Amino acid sequence: MNAPAQDFETLLASDIPIILDGGLATELEAQGHELGIDLWSAELLRNNPQAIINAHRAYFDAGANCAISASYQATIAGFMILGLSAEQAKALILKSVELAIIAREEFLQANPDIKIRPLVAASIGPYGAFLSDGSEYTGDYDIDDAGLIEFHQQRLNWLDNSGADILACETIPCLQEAKVLHALLEKTLTPSWVSFSCKDGKHLNDGTPIRDSAILFAEHARVKAIGVNCTSPVYINSLITEIRQTTPQQNIVVYPNSGEVYEANDNSWHGTATPLECGRAAKEWLERGANIIGGCCRMGPAHINEIKRSLIP
Repeated sequence: MNAPAQDFETLLASDIPIILDGGLATELEAQGHELGIDLWSAELLRNNPQAIINAHRAYFDAGANCAISASYQATIAGFMILGLSAEQAKALILKSVELAIIAREEFLQANPDIKIRPLVAASIGPYGAFLSDGSEYTGDYDIDDAGLIEFHQQRLNWLDNSGADILACETIPCLQEAKVLHALLEKTLTPSWVSFSCKDGKHLNDGTPIRDSAILFAEHARVKAIGVNCTSPVYINSLITEIRQTTPQQNIVVYPNSGEVYEANDNSWHGTATPLECGRAAKEWLERGANIIGGCCRMGPAHINEIKRSLIP
């Protein structure tokens, strides 16, 4: 019999860490799919949804108990630039969650004795992801609060009613966007996490101290975890400490990239990190206070399997 449904907050209250997946685009590229376009993995929502199901399934098979949907770069504005209507954009954004749920059901059918029923998180990427110019790594936006609200609000509303277990507001690089999301998330029904992208062990990519960003969500009614993603693993210990000292009661989510350096001008990466190194580091992140742990860019199923083996023997 398949594991009974468990919600996000129930799992957070347990002693079992939540193991996230790795980079969705990383696995899609490993499977041979070309993603050198502005929509990145979201392009496959239109022309190859089975590839996305397969990628989610690879992470579930590797030991992840939470998948993050392919909606990071799936935005209304981005789809409309391609000539789609707002309704067509909505259908594709919601499809991202549907595909993750399909992958979960296939995994459960193949693993009837599994003890933890995996969760599905709906990815809500930053404004910089839509710009596709690397600004999620700088926080250098040329937009006012009203523009950010308009960008996020409709997609957030749709994903709030998508059937996802969690809203994952991720790779947030600046205090301005954090404040906008703080207000918008107060009106949602689905529990969420907010994870920032950081340039060092103490600051968001725009230079804001992570303490100033974390404190925004210390007692937020809907935000159940605060953390960091798509950031070099060398900074994670320090960032966990900064968050823990600022918001001692909050859950902490970390899913760094592999430590390789991204070059936006030619869409390339430089550097390396092995799955074994990742597993050892994840154990230390857990000991320091993170209880939701996974990988981001350039971390694939082998990395997630090593994290799972290190944290849940």
